[in-house]
Amino acid sequence: MKKYILFTCVQFLCLVGVGLLSSCGSSREIVYFQDLQPGKSEITLPEAQAITVQPEDKITIVVNSRDPQLANLFNLPVMTRTVGQIGQGSGTSQGVSGYTVDAEGNIDFPVLGTVHVGGKTRKEIASAIKEQLIQNNLVKDPVVTVEFMNLTVTVMGEVNSPGRYSIDKDRVTLLDALGMAGDLTIYGKRENVLVMREEGGVQRVYGVNLCSGEQLYTSPVYYLRQNDVVYVEPNNMRARQSTVNGNNVRSTSFWLSLASFLTSIGILIFN
Repeated sequence: MKKYILFTCVQFLCLVGVGLLSSCGSSREIVYFQDLQPGKSEITLPEAQAITVQPEDKITIVVNSRDPQLANLFNLPVMTRTVGQIGQGSGTSQGVSGYTVDAEGNIDFPVLGTVHVGGKTRKEIASAIKEQLIQNNLVKDPVVTVEFMNLTVTVMGEVNSPGRYSIDKDRVTLLDALGMAGDLTIYGKRENVLVMREEGGVQRVYGVNLCSGEQLYTSPVYYLRQNDVVYVEPNNMRARQSTVNGNNVRSTSFWLSLASFLTSIGILIFN
C-alpha cells in the first residue's frame, strides 16, 4: 500500500512537471507573420513619416560649394580630440561639430542667425537653409547636408542584445530596432511587444503583435521615432523560471528535480 501511494505521488509530480513544460508555449507563439502567405498576402503600409527634429536633438549641417573657402564660412569647425594617453599609443579622432536644438526648435546658424528646424525632416532643413543662402546672395551653388547625431531608440527586455541604438536614417521600423538588438530570445512574448512613446507631454504605450503581419505593418508605431522605448515581455516559461523572494517553488526545474528525487527513492524501496 505504501509503495502504491509513493508511486502515485511520483506520477502526480511527473504529470505536474510535464504540464509545466507543455504550458511553456507552442510553436504558434514564436512564429512571426503567421497570417502572411508568399505570393498571396498584400498589406497597405501606413504612410511613412520621416523622423522630424525635436528640442534637445543634435544635428550636423555641412555646406559645400564650388568655392570651399566661401562654404566654410557656414560650417562649424571640425573638432579634434586625443584618444588614449599621450606617449602611450595615443591617437586623434576628428568629428564635425553639431547644433543642439533649443526648446523653441531653433538653432543659431553662422551668418544666417536663428533658423527654425523643429518639426522638420532632414530634407526640409537642408532645403530651407539652401534657399536662404541663395536668396541672400551668400552662396550661389550650395549643397547642404544634414545628419542626425544623438537620435536613438532603446530596446529592452527579452532580446539578445538590449541597449540604446542610434538612428542613422529617416525611417526606422520596429523590425529594424529588434534586428539591431539581435532579435527576441525564445522567451520573448511575440504577441504583445510594447512601444512607449512620448506624445505632447503624454507617455503612450502601444502593443504590437509580431505573430500577425497585418497588425504589425498597420500599427501606428511600425515606424519608430527618436527616444521610443521598445520592451519585450517575458513569456510564462521565463516568469516561472524566475524566483519570488528567493522561493524556488514556482520553478519548473524544482518540480522536475523533486520528481526525480522521489522516483529514485521509490526505486530503492521497491528493490
